[in-house]
Amino acid sequence: MVKPVASVAPPRARGVEKERNASKRGAVRAASGDADAAAVAAAASTVSAARRPGRPTGAARGPEQRARLLDAALTLFAKQGIVETSLGEIAREAGFTPAMMHYYFKTRDQLLDVLIDERFAPLRASLGAPFQEHPDDPVAAITQLTHRLVQVASDHSWFASLWVREVISDGGLLRQRMHERFGNGHQKASLSAITRWQKEGRLNAALEPALVFVTLLGMTVLPLAASKLWCNDPARRNVGGEEIARHAVALLVQGIGPKKGD
Repeated sequence: MVKPVASVAPPRARGVEKERNASKRGAVRAASGDADAAAVAAAASTVSAARRPGRPTGAARGPEQRARLLDAALTLFAKQGIVETSLGEIAREAGFTPAMMHYYFKTRDQLLDVLIDERFAPLRASLGAPFQEHPDDPVAAITQLTHRLVQVASDHSWFASLWVREVISDGGLLRQRMHERFGNGHQKASLSAITRWQKEGRLNAALEPALVFVTLLGMTVLPLAASKLWCNDPARRNVGGEEIARHAVALLVQGIGPKKGD
């Protein structure tokens, strides 16, 4: 009996089959490589998601979170004082963990420096502008400064209380830090302008230059700080920033004597 002879593919057919098998193996390797890349990407995403405690999630949210912490610090400083406020309390006020607070501000001194640079320095420059904008008109300068003080205190609910507690009160920490940072150059320039106006006959010579700003603050910032207590006082509960500014300007410019012609 003659055994069947196994068919042998011609050389060309064997080459085509090898190419086909190589192509299949390449496709498998490519699929495996894509799967590995996907796994690596997923792992990287997991590592990114598992940030260390306190680190903000997302670059876009970082500035917003930092601003909320600054706002919370100002609110608590105005309410209970700088020395009495811990970083942990500020974090809780802002709705964050202490770790988040320490990510942005390691110490209270660092926090104060940031507040002075980013919140107080712009306000300080704004309040000093009227004397520069009206070098020969004391009434216009003082009137504008009065309105600006009231506007600042109205725009920033913490300003009046914080100013009373930490700037004009004895031992105020903010006053010390502000003086260390800026010195008293603005104060000297303002006093010099008032003295010059008096010599030129533009301002009442009986005024004490060193008391002009204290008087102005007393007629604006102090009433604004106390206005929160007036809600149950029928005589003063309707007194707001506009009324305080008008009263202060009238008292400064015209004094307590009757207006001429009355």
